[in-house]
Amino acid sequence: MAKEYCVAVAGATGAVGVEMINTLEKRDFPVSRIKLLASARSAGKTATFKGEKIVIEEMTDASFKGVDIALFSAGSDISKVFRKAVTEAGAVMIDNSSAFRMEDDVPLVVPEVNPEDVMKHHGVIANPNCSTIIMLVAVAPLHRAKKLRRLVAATYQATSGAGAKGMNELLLQTRQLLDDQPIEPRAFVHRIGFNLIPHIDAFQPNGYTKEELKMLNETRKMLHDDSIRVSCTCVRVPVLRAHSEALNLEFAEEITPDEARRILAAAPGVTVVDDPAKFLYPMPVEATNKYDVLAGRIRQDISRDDKRGLDIFVAGDQVLKGAALNAVQIAEILIGRKVDNAQFK
Repeated sequence: MAKEYCVAVAGATGAVGVEMINTLEKRDFPVSRIKLLASARSAGKTATFKGEKIVIEEMTDASFKGVDIALFSAGSDISKVFRKAVTEAGAVMIDNSSAFRMEDDVPLVVPEVNPEDVMKHHGVIANPNCSTIIMLVAVAPLHRAKKLRRLVAATYQATSGAGAKGMNELLLQTRQLLDDQPIEPRAFVHRIGFNLIPHIDAFQPNGYTKEELKMLNETRKMLHDDSIRVSCTCVRVPVLRAHSEALNLEFAEEITPDEARRILAAAPGVTVVDDPAKFLYPMPVEATNKYDVLAGRIRQDISRDDKRGLDIFVAGDQVLKGAALNAVQIAEILIGRKVDNAQFK
């Protein structure tokens, strides 16, 4: 009989936590017991896993006794509080927050990019930022082939990046605007309905936001190359789910759009959607509920005198590949499974 594992989901009532539960079930992760953990105010509610109603428990230090793998999506502060309890219980924490991403002894992993780093863990493995995940699933295969030197990104990030409260605010404000009602922003610093906001996370002294610098630092860490130059502008857009990104890439070697399409078509976790004559290109509505990152609008950078530059547009489901799915795929590597999304396309 195949080994089964006790899995805890911390933050089980949030948008990502709910998706973690669904993803474990859809991918038939070998769960002997699932523990759904949340704050005291959510304790006693129920969620369904494989047809069985599971009571949500208040998360305490004792919650992790007997747990093998703990999937965390409860925020940085909560992850920091419970790290010791998880690791001392002998469980592996797979954390979706930014709490531990840049710690030297914590692997930062996208399974399609650097699966070999998973087993270097000391009890904690970090999920990268959602925009970094979506970007690198498409960029890493090209980097391996032609060596990335510089990347300039503009992101178009859905309200799902701010969790359920962000999505709910977009829906509410859309109704309010259509009904000519007053608007009071809560989840975002400005109105998001029929608007976009070039500001995600806190501004830093150099004028970039934390979100933008995460994409720089996390890219270098996962590709194991501190020489890669990255500049980003991160923008919140009035889309419910799935982030998109416009990427300008510079390589050490020449690369043509046809070469890039061939490389990406053979890469795990990528679906090439690139036929402008038929109006086919990545869009968030098409990426929603998809496991793969969509890549298209692949073209030579005409601002250069050589063929070392490309422009690419990508879209990926922030809640799935940008968070829940990535965490479950890491767990699959831990138990010896090969990461494979082919059956879910």
